[in-house]
Amino acid sequence: MIPSLFNSTVPPSACSAALIPYPDLFGAEFLSLQTNFVANHSQNVPPGYYSNHGSVNVQNANFCNVTVTYTHPGQNDTINVQVWLPSDTWNGRLQHIGGSGWQAGLHQAGLMAMMASVGEGYATVGTDGGLGSDVTPVNWGLLSEGNVNLYLLQDLASTTLNDAAVIAKSVIGSFYKTRPKYSYYTGCSQGGRQGFQLAQRYPDAYDGIAASAPAINWNQFVMQGMWGMFVMDQLGEYSPACEINAITSAALKACDGADGIEDGVVSDTDNCDFDPATVVGSTVNCTELGSERKVSAAAAEIVRRAWDGARRADNTTIWFGPSKEAVLTGSITDVAVVPTTCTANGTCTRGSFEIADDWLKLFLLKNSSVSTENMTQAEFDDLAHLSVQLYESMMGTNSPDLSRFRARGGKLVGYHGTTDTLIPVRGSTHYYDSVLAQDAHADDFFRLFLAPGVNHCFGGNGAYPAGTFDAMREWVENGVAPDTLMASTVGVTPPFKRPLCPYPKKQVYDGVGNSTLGESFSCV
Repeated sequence: MIPSLFNSTVPPSACSAALIPYPDLFGAEFLSLQTNFVANHSQNVPPGYYSNHGSVNVQNANFCNVTVTYTHPGQNDTINVQVWLPSDTWNGRLQHIGGSGWQAGLHQAGLMAMMASVGEGYATVGTDGGLGSDVTPVNWGLLSEGNVNLYLLQDLASTTLNDAAVIAKSVIGSFYKTRPKYSYYTGCSQGGRQGFQLAQRYPDAYDGIAASAPAINWNQFVMQGMWGMFVMDQLGEYSPACEINAITSAALKACDGADGIEDGVVSDTDNCDFDPATVVGSTVNCTELGSERKVSAAAAEIVRRAWDGARRADNTTIWFGPSKEAVLTGSITDVAVVPTTCTANGTCTRGSFEIADDWLKLFLLKNSSVSTENMTQAEFDDLAHLSVQLYESMMGTNSPDLSRFRARGGKLVGYHGTTDTLIPVRGSTHYYDSVLAQDAHADDFFRLFLAPGVNHCFGGNGAYPAGTFDAMREWVENGVAPDTLMASTVGVTPPFKRPLCPYPKKQVYDGVGNSTLGESFSCV
């Protein structure tokens, strides 16, 4: 149990708009404040929905839902913030739940996470960033053809994140008659990027931030998300998933045992050296085609170039590719970066990766109906340049200067799965290296843990660190820095535990102990 810092009960009658004044938020005009008391709510929140946490079985939660709607005058935006306030179990802390994909928060998984947070006793806040319930920017990205809605993009990128912190702390003060003792943020993917944005730009917003698999370096990694499709267009070859997966499986098999255990997880992805050409000619069973098929040279070339990462015409790197054991064709917890759709007669066509496709169409080309297929290398290079030139200060979220966050005592903890296809893990290690280059003692307040075999935020063959948030909270409140994050598999047989290591340390098996137990591993 999380030790409580507040030992009173607030009556349901306190959940009244008449008793909760509008917050003081410079640059905002408040439109409405509504309250709704929710009684005896129960819900099971499974792992994967509550970023940086494990599953939570919420039982008979009582809380006040305060919904605040406001605008930034002159920007024609309407932002909704929900603050959920446990009436009889508040632990004296605030937790902000981050977004996902193109959503700033208050999305389906985010609302489940808010429920889990309330179930653990946190006052909880989420914001829609002015984007409503839209899961893509198709309805808001352009004011008109050729004109980007920069205000809403800025709302998603940064502005509404700090707004939510200010609003939540004010509402909490009105409801409980005291402000939170500690304020925290948690998120993964877009939510992870938001966490880093808060640390970089709004260092006073939160005492601690758990931000994992972050979509930082946005302008580069989104171009990487288009790279596999661009390569297929260039080659005029669209290999079925079975061929691509056969190469990935062969790479995993070749590198799996290098750590002393064959468990479907590569502990040191940087040293996985595998040539996809060695699989060419192998026979694979193609369930999507209903027949057997030989792995083609084209499939091997597509995979090789996907691993190499997005490149310019002069072969310089635009961004990093995924690890060799990452599933390029998509999974339940990851997207396909080499997507194809095939008919029964063996004809395959190119699929799409919507986040990247929307970025190119709406924000770079500023044309909702343009096709992103069959670009030339020169066109691809130009768009990669524009992506950084136009939006680096807004969406990049990659400033290595965390000095203000450090100075006010903030702590930042996150993990990144090594088999993340959507956001390649080397983007996070590259960022951490850049922070260390500026502050050699950055591990005094910021630690990145690599999670071998974990997909995007969750899933995969690896062990998931459900205690990431709690490790960050312990660091903030008690000064205990996490030397490892204990992680456990979810839905993997046989199950196993692993200590995740703070980068640049790596997980090493002792060679003799039970490989399903965490104590058989160390970080070196």
